[in-house]
Amino acid sequence: MKELVVVYITAPSADEGARIARALVEERLAACVNRIGGVSSIYRWQGKVEESAEELLIVKTSREKFEALRQRVGELHSYSVPEIIALPIIDGSESYLDWLRTQIVPVAN
Repeated sequence: MKELVVVYITAPSADEGARIARALVEERLAACVNRIGGVSSIYRWQGKVEESAEELLIVKTSREKFEALRQRVGELHSYSVPEIIALPIIDGSESYLDWLRTQIVPVAN
């Protein structure tokens, strides 16, 4: 059984968030991506405390797809150091988790 994870990614705009989310789902690196706009992030960057409006992407995928997902986000993302963190899914609705697993497998030709 595939180990499932939730990945958090922040994007600097709704347009960039949509572009990343669509690519991840179309390429079957993710089963689903929730986009949450209006996120305010406060962080330290290059020695200063910064505050930015961002969009948060909540990505559902498998642990085995994470490295390819991380690389693809790195290609698509405008930040030099994008937030890409994975958290394990320890339990959930079996029917949803089964659906998630079926969405991240390659399509047979």
